[in-house]
Amino acid sequence: MRSETAASTLLLSTVSVSSNNTISSLCTPETFLPLLSPNTTLLSAVPLPANSTYGEGSHNLPYPTNPTNLPPLCALTLNVSSSTTSSFRVGLFLPDRWSERILTVGNGGFGGGINWLDMGAAVRYGHAVVSTDTGHNSTMGDNTWALGNEETRKDFGWRAIHGAVELGKTLTEGYYQKEIKYSYYSGASTGGRQGLREAQLDPSSFDGMVIGAPAWWTSHMQPWTSKVAINNLPVGVENHVPVEMFGLIQQEVITQCDKLDGVVDGIVTWPDRCQFDVNALACAEDAADKSACLTPAQIDTVKSFYAPYVADGKFAFPGLGLSSEPQWPFLLSGDAPSSYGDGYVQNFLLNDPNWSWTEWQDDIVWKADAEDPGDCDADQYAAMAAFRDRGGKIFMYHGLSDGLIPVGSSQVFYEKVAEVLGGVDNLLPWFRYFEVPGMGHVTGTAVDAPWYFAGANAAGALGTDVYSTPGFENARHDALLALMDWVENGKPIEEIVATTWKTSSVVDSGVLRQRPLCPWPKRQEYVGGDETKVESFDCR
Repeated sequence: MRSETAASTLLLSTVSVSSNNTISSLCTPETFLPLLSPNTTLLSAVPLPANSTYGEGSHNLPYPTNPTNLPPLCALTLNVSSSTTSSFRVGLFLPDRWSERILTVGNGGFGGGINWLDMGAAVRYGHAVVSTDTGHNSTMGDNTWALGNEETRKDFGWRAIHGAVELGKTLTEGYYQKEIKYSYYSGASTGGRQGLREAQLDPSSFDGMVIGAPAWWTSHMQPWTSKVAINNLPVGVENHVPVEMFGLIQQEVITQCDKLDGVVDGIVTWPDRCQFDVNALACAEDAADKSACLTPAQIDTVKSFYAPYVADGKFAFPGLGLSSEPQWPFLLSGDAPSSYGDGYVQNFLLNDPNWSWTEWQDDIVWKADAEDPGDCDADQYAAMAAFRDRGGKIFMYHGLSDGLIPVGSSQVFYEKVAEVLGGVDNLLPWFRYFEVPGMGHVTGTAVDAPWYFAGANAAGALGTDVYSTPGFENARHDALLALMDWVENGKPIEEIVATTWKTSSVVDSGVLRQRPLCPWPKRQEYVGGDETKVESFDCR
């Protein structure tokens, strides 16, 4: 409980732009124009009273939902020319009552848009908050903007987030006429990749990072996205597993794997300890109805989903994890692979929109590895030492039921950093990795598992005006507050409590379950009692 008490005082010291906590008269172009470099244009400076709504609505393709009930703040939008053929926009929230901290929030998928929704959640902590559109406007699955566009690929890969961090700091300190005490980052999926990539590029950018399910290995993950789908194509052939059978496979995984942690609750907590036998679903030789069983060819296909991707005899990417089946339709249900995979090959790698998955060769992944278009990969593991040496801290997590980015991807990253920096024991003082049983990709759960702890991109799943973990606004239940406690008070995150509600994303429905998440290699273990209560589990 001492961590909760300390964290609750973290945000009490604030700087007020105006003495009466109203809209600041400084939120005008005249305040900011002297702070801008020649390649930067101020598009708007809007003072917002308390309880305002702000954003771009449907014009912002990946983030059409605007945050509501904002605290009084100054909202800025800027455009930065990054080359003669490219530019990116930056959004900045500057609250009237400032905590002397700045937070950068990340993006998702290939989407291009300022993430006003996550900015709205973050500004409620009192932080200045910055986001970038990464240089384009598109939905998360649309990467056609990258075709033949090398400079915008660079903006997406690293340049826009780096420029947004630098610009955000300059404008924040100029506005408040005071130095920033701490700089934080929060991002998941593509946002997780952005944060790790920036820390490797410039270790001074952040003092602490919340990193969720990072898409850090773009050059391997996007080709795998196509390859794993190709294993189930074309539709109608003997080995094809139709989407209607994914639920059958999920139930068999739960039957075989759920009980291993000592409590039968529908949640697979220890998938790595489960020796799953898909043959339990095999059709009898004389089965007339094969809609509720798998043929030998289909069994081989299911095994390929879970298996690591090995290309030309070399490990390329981990396979899907046990319990990820509820999210399989995203990648495995179409008559062609997802645009996250095929679009990457067409628009990033080959510059050929006519390329088809039917032309797949395994050397594609090695071509991507060699070229890394956009310089997206956050694979400079040794560079993490400079972030560590500056006192930086990382809280990284991944849902064990993630069906978009296999949990094994985060395991690979953590182990590779450990390998070059002296082992896991040397990581634990500054970099801790947590796995979340039953959580899907970044947010949500299909099995009523505790999934919410105010992680990256999560607040918007609960509402447009959410702060922290509703009803539990402290460092034990809030990843950002816990990270701040670690960075600023030297208190490592020994556990974080995850929550789910009776309707998993509706707070007013009442708490259903809470459980502790543990820093790897510790894991959540049932010790007896009411399985819905956090005290019935321990990190061991």
